[in-house]
Order: sequence, then structure tokens, then C-alpha cells
Amino acid sequence: MTRDVKRWPLRDTEQVITGNEALLGENHRLVAMTRMRNEALILPDTLDYLGAHVDAIVAYDDASTDETVEILRAHPKVALIVANQAWEQDVDARKRAEGRHRGLLLDMARAELLHDWMFCFDPDERVTGDVRGFLAGLTNETDAVRVRLFDAYMTPEDHAPYTSDQRLLDFRTLYGPEQRDILMLWRNRPEIGFAEGDGRTPRGMTSVETDLYCQHYGKSLSIAHWEETCDYYVQHFPYETYGAKWEARKGQGIHTESDFGRRLHPWGEDLFANAVPMPAAK
Repeated sequence: MTRDVKRWPLRDTEQVITGNEALLGENHRLVAMTRMRNEALILPDTLDYLGAHVDAIVAYDDASTDETVEILRAHPKVALIVANQAWEQDVDARKRAEGRHRGLLLDMARAELLHDWMFCFDPDERVTGDVRGFLAGLTNETDAVRVRLFDAYMTPEDHAPYTSDQRLLDFRTLYGPEQRDILMLWRNRPEIGFAEGDGRTPRGMTSVETDLYCQHYGKSLSIAHWEETCDYYVQHFPYETYGAKWEARKGQGIHTESDFGRRLHPWGEDLFANAVPMPAAK
């Protein structure tokens, strides 16, 4: 079902698709938003994982060529999908568009899915712990939360490819100690919002905590996916800043140390105790 889109500032290539219409117009504790392209492999598990934490999901699909939109539409926790039919080829234009895409999702969620908290995630991320319970314990002064993110790695002993019937949480054994604090959760307050070029981090927060932990699987789904990722950055991003680095990584998907030359750790206290703070951008 295609929803009436007159109220939303859509581009000619975008349409709004309704998922579970029963979620619309209801009060929700926690709503999730995500932006993706060609995530059919991990998306069933992503949506099931999120379904255990959130009340509803809004998603922006950036011109997927696989079954991403169909999988989104079929899941009972997905309320609304913005489906873009034309992928922006220009790198700078794509990066500028991220803020507009997420701002559009946030505006739609505020109008159609009344909520207390927003959870902004990428499909290959898994926040560990009780997200809802954690939010319930925050004081009203905290209006946003950064989550500590660590990359999972394929190793000589652990590089079997991920398959869609598996659970992604705890899929890999070892993680790099490089810690990126990613703003993933914020209260539904009108002063918090996105502007074009903001990426995944909105503006307008006044009191931000850092807590919880997140496993990131962008580097460790399979050797084939690693090679595809290298080719993607080489072909679609500026060579000087991204392409050269990822070209050098081709054939290097299996790791004995992190991409930064540090020892890998199992998930848990040993990893957290050896964390090395890094810039937030991935």
C-alpha cells in the first residue's frame, strides 16, 4: 500500500510505502529509524533483533536492487518505508543527502508514530543489553545517548560466511579495541533534528551520556562481502581519501590484528578495558 505523501517533501524518485498500518497513530515508547541499501542478507535478522527492543520502525531504502524493500514491508514492526528509486552517483551529493533522508524519517515518525525515544541504527549493528530497561533508568535531563561501537573481525579460525538463517549478534569471536562513540538514541524533543549534511548524528542535544555497547559487522560478514566493500569504496569514493586505503585492503579480509595494528579481543570486559577511543565517523 502506498501512503498519501502530499504532506512530505519528497523527491520525484521517492515514494512512501506503508508497512504495518496498525502501528500508525499510536503512542510508542521506542521507535527505530534506519537508512540502507541492498541489505537483504542480514535484514531478516536485523528486523527480528530490533523487534525485541522497539515498538515500530521507519526505514529509508536508497535504491536497493535486491529484496530489501519487500523484506521491510513484510515485517510486523516496520510502519513506514521511504523507497528511493534512483541511487545518487555523486559521492558528495550522497553524503549531503544522508541528513535529509534521516530528517525525513524523523519528521514522519513524529507525525505518524508518537514516541518517547528514537533509536537510529545501521543494519549491521547490534547493541547489546536491555535497551528499553536502560532508557527507563535515565533521568529526564538526559536527552541523548552515545553507544560504544567496536568492529568485529574475521580471523584464520573464524571466517565462515554469514548466512541469512543465522543470528548476527555474537556471530564473530574477536573484535578490534578501537572504540567509536556513536549517537544512536535521543528523546523526541522538537529541538533535536537533522540538517542536510549531518550524516547520522542530529543536532540540538544538550545533555548526552555515553553507555551501552555495540557490535559492528561491516568488516566481517564474509570474505566475499569484504572484497565487495573494498571495491565499493574504490569505485564510488574519492581515491585519495578512501579508495587508496580500501584498495590496499583487498585480499586482506582475514585478520590477525585490527586494521590499526592492535590485538583483537573477545567480546566482553577484556575488550572494554583495552578500548582505544577513535573518531566517530566510520
